Amino acid sequence: MSHFLCTNHMPYEAQMLLQTVVSRRGKDSVDSVFAAILDTQKDTSEPIFCVLNVLVIAYLELGFVSDAIQCFRLIRANKFGVPIQGCTKIIEYLVKFGSSPCEAWELYKEVLECGYPPRLHFFNSLMHKLCKRGELREARCIFEEIGRWGLRPNAISFNTLINGHSKLGDLDEGFWLKKAMEGNGVVCDVYTYSALIHGLCKEGRIDDANQLFDEMCTTGLMPNDVIFTTLISGYCKNGCIIHALEIYHRMLRQGVEPDLVMYNILMSGLCSNGKLQDARNLLSEMTKKGMKPDKYTYTTIISGFCQEGDMDAAKEINKAMLLEGIEFDHVAYTAFISGFCRKGQLSDAERVLQEMINAGIKPDDAEFTMIIDAFCKKGNVKMGFKLLKDLQRHGRLPNVITYNALLNGLCKRGQMKNANMLLHSMLNLGVEPNDITFNILLEGHCTYLSNENVEKLRQEKGLILDYASYTAAIESLGKTSRQ
Repeated sequence: MSHFLCTNHMPYEAQMLLQTVVSRRGKDSVDSVFAAILDTQKDTSEPIFCVLNVLVIAYLELGFVSDAIQCFRLIRANKFGVPIQGCTKIIEYLVKFGSSPCEAWELYKEVLECGYPPRLHFFNSLMHKLCKRGELREARCIFEEIGRWGLRPNAISFNTLINGHSKLGDLDEGFWLKKAMEGNGVVCDVYTYSALIHGLCKEGRIDDANQLFDEMCTTGLMPNDVIFTTLISGYCKNGCIIHALEIYHRMLRQGVEPDLVMYNILMSGLCSNGKLQDARNLLSEMTKKGMKPDKYTYTTIISGFCQEGDMDAAKEINKAMLLEGIEFDHVAYTAFISGFCRKGQLSDAERVLQEMINAGIKPDDAEFTMIIDAFCKKGNVKMGFKLLKDLQRHGRLPNVITYNALLNGLCKRGQMKNANMLLHSMLNLGVEPNDITFNILLEGHCTYLSNENVEKLRQEKGLILDYASYTAAIESLGKTSRQ
């Protein structure tokens, strides 16, 4: 039936029929199916080559890749020619879904050696996949093979390698390839410059990136939003927010519309540099243009205002965020807790913590410790211990930083007995004290015990690194006190 369908120019129907056969025979059945096709050939004038080509595709469509490859090799061994369509499908599959680009390359070479017409697209695709995996040496080997098969590398070929080297920080090789590209008469395009500018910004070489940007503009190429965003990001990371704003305004003058990613990068840069009013203006500009800020936009500016202690402004942004139907995330809650703690508004900080818990977001040690430390510094150690119990009730084991905050609160109030009990509790739970723990306790003992050796004990602060040394020092102090 497959022979009949192919004879009557119905390869798709033949493929469907053979897929039924293959699905029933299963994996590793290619030898028997191949032999059956040869046995059912009525005469040498039949288009058996078409049937075998369809068989390769049938195995591949069912996911039996190794069988499809084996079928190609059997066709080659029997000297039936090159199944062009089948080989194309196999290479496309291996390039797109294969786990090993090198394996795909080896098969592609095998196919090429059988007379399969070389296609630059496959060379470029394999190079791209290898570059994504960081296998630049293998990608370079494929690049060198392009000429051997009578093809010329195009801009995509060069750009793929340039981008790969730039991402790995090998900018010297990237610029060498750019020079080689120009020497081969291949014109550098926006992608060429974009890859190198991104690499320079990643390395912190923002001045070199700006110089390359100017070079690109002088060649008549129009920078796209990706290049503008890369430069703005580079300037923001280097703290050059004024230059970032200049690039942003230049982008607008050239008619390139910013996207949400660019706005978020610039918003983050403004907030990091304390330019919160500019960030707020940028937020208004976004909304006027009809672009909706996302969760990252709002949390960035909220974090900025909380960092500066402007809690009223942070609350206003919070209201706008809720009106847009965007829920608070872990970052936003942490920003508010931190801001309220800095301002000494501890009841508000505790309220936000409870809201966070009620919203189903589990606070981590940092949030609890932040509030515990703030309450203890205010002298409200009792509330600190209440929050410690809340932390434990949520199945979290307090860390040494949390315990240090509580110990510091107790020692500042002269509750040395309670401090020592807390230290024992901490040790029983398996939390290792650090030198800060012991120095807090020593400071407390030095402050609240009248003794002629107190000064000596003070001098030992910073040298007490373990529990044994600490207890020995305290026992020595106690003995001297009783004499």
